Amino acid sequence: MSLIKETDLPGIGRKFQVNTRSGDKLVIVIHDDGRREIHHFDYDDPEESISMVTLDDNEARRVSGIIGGMAYLPKALESVEVAFDNMVFEWYKVESGAKAIGKTIVELQIRKKTGAMIIAIIKKDEKIINPGPNQVIAEGATLVVIGERKQVKACKELLLNGSL
Repeated sequence: MSLIKETDLPGIGRKFQVNTRSGDKLVIVIHDDGRREIHHFDYDDPEESISMVTLDDNEARRVSGIIGGMAYLPKALESVEVAFDNMVFEWYKVESGAKAIGKTIVELQIRKKTGAMIIAIIKKDEKIINPGPNQVIAEGATLVVIGERKQVKACKELLLNGSL
């Protein structure tokens, strides 16, 4: 299991130490001025940094989107979930047979009925960030849904069955 440890760095920012399942150690320092430093440590000597990358705020946000699956979602991952405090982001592929296909977000009343929000729709040839209420749900699209776990679960149910 991967472990993430957070530490405040007064006057500097915040440090996140990530010990991955594969045994790697990363330290990410987010500076108060927006810079990010990513340090990778030697597998055999976890106290020895072997590389460092510095990103500005814009670069860091773009890289996080890439790593988080906003730019490309591996084909093997049809449903991915990322938790952030009480909020959950889930990538959900709209399979054939889903009752939501061909309907708009407002028609389904997703937010009103579930409390969850669709914050992005990723299609083979198009990425729609913050889709409007008249956006049509298409078969094969990957939806990025945010909400509390129970809200996201209800949203998936609504998309699949057309009702709760």
